[in-house]
Amino acid sequence: MAIQPSRWQWHKFKDMLHLYTMIGLIPVGAIIFYTNVFIGPATLTPIPDCYEPKHWEYHRHPITRFIARYIHNNPQQDYEKFMHFIDEEAQKIKLRKLEKQIRAKMSEREDMQAYYYRPIMNKYMRETKKVGEEMHDRLGDNVD
Repeated sequence: MAIQPSRWQWHKFKDMLHLYTMIGLIPVGAIIFYTNVFIGPATLTPIPDCYEPKHWEYHRHPITRFIARYIHNNPQQDYEKFMHFIDEEAQKIKLRKLEKQIRAKMSEREDMQAYYYRPIMNKYMRETKKVGEEMHDRLGDNVD
């Protein structure tokens, strides 16, 4: 009998690979088969006048519809989030430009101490502007 290394780990690995592959492939294959054979792709039909289709109803295959409905975000939501990000970045650019102008004026005039200026954040600027507009609406131009 020749002495050789054990192949137990290799056989155990193959067994586990086959087991978990089959645990995953058999149910997924059955779902795909059932969907393609019994449900089938969507067909075009006339829609009522006041009906607006949901974003997942634009896909033809039922599995793609499921993924679009429950896994992926609404494209309109993604677009709005991206537009919000762009707006926030534009506000930051404006604030940085304003801060640069203020620092330039402060260094040009040299008539005030630098610690009086504190940079503000976009969120606080909007809140301050809203409060100022509310006071202006309440009191008008003739504030004494």
